[in-house]
Amino acid sequence: MRTKRLAIPTPLLLAGFIAAGTLAGCTSSEEGTQSPPDIAKRECAVPAQSVVRVAAGSFPMGQENVYREEGPIREVSVDEFWIDSTEVTNAQFAKFTQATGYVTVAEKPVDPAVFGVPESQIPPDMLQPGSAVFTEPAFASTRYTDWWEYRPGANWKLPTGAEGKKAEPNRPVVHLAYEDMQAYARWRGGRIPTEAEWEYAARAGNENYTDQPSEANSWQGAFPVKDYAEDGFAGVAPVGCYEPNDWGLFDMIGNVWEVTSDFYAPGHDPEAPSTNPRGPSENAAYDPGNPGLPSRVMKGGSYLCAPNYCQRYRPAARQGRDPGLGASNVGFRLAYDSEDAAMRPINEEIQ
Repeated sequence: MRTKRLAIPTPLLLAGFIAAGTLAGCTSSEEGTQSPPDIAKRECAVPAQSVVRVAAGSFPMGQENVYREEGPIREVSVDEFWIDSTEVTNAQFAKFTQATGYVTVAEKPVDPAVFGVPESQIPPDMLQPGSAVFTEPAFASTRYTDWWEYRPGANWKLPTGAEGKKAEPNRPVVHLAYEDMQAYARWRGGRIPTEAEWEYAARAGNENYTDQPSEANSWQGAFPVKDYAEDGFAGVAPVGCYEPNDWGLFDMIGNVWEVTSDFYAPGHDPEAPSTNPRGPSENAAYDPGNPGLPSRVMKGGSYLCAPNYCQRYRPAARQGRDPGLGASNVGFRLAYDSEDAAMRPINEEIQ
């Protein structure tokens, strides 16, 4: 049985558990929207799978002119590391499951005990294997429950549920819990990057910014009603459809959020070590949107980020992520501590 925890303080929130903070901010799905007919999709040349060496260095981590949880800015340094040039794809994750027989959290039934109420009070669908899926509402709304639903049958292989299309090989793998990401990382010989490593790589030596970038998959239009896909995609795009950053890394911004290994607290600790910094301890972690649950930091925003709602299409952007629940716009990439680990010949070119 699935052992994930959900932030549901009362039975009244069972049907609307997503509003309890598990998906606060911008989070989303692969096929939730369609491109308007007058917007041409981008032609995507799938990049060869590669790993980028990131030299040791220092940078001002954080940002102070957008969201409070992104500050204060402090100078930090990181050691040399290697990082995947793209988000982990469905094709790569499929190789892992085929080699190991691994079954993800979203593919397992949910343990009724995680709700903390009698099983008779739990909607049956909430106990079935599944995950959180975003769908454009037919009307303007500020309620998360009008855009998100826990959909039985949704998992990495079927991103929109049992009746939807199969996952496309070149798109980022989604609907994973943190333990699923860790299992893949162990098999691949890598690890989940720290927040500082991820932000350093995403910045690629450049200054912070606030404007919506043109070379990233984000939301054009009034969120959540209509994405006009002026960037070429409505929904999750295949990896590598947008120009890489100055260090050769694709989709660090937009497309899907990327989970890091750090626990989340709302803001950076100015007294924390500045060399290879890590987030708070598990006991000190705190996510206001998910109280009582030690969330992980996710970075970079997703295709759901729009100027009118979620301006998190930036390297410094950060939010807490429920480690036990997948979503249709949250993925990850791996970091490595040595060139030997980075070049381990398990994943060949994306097919």
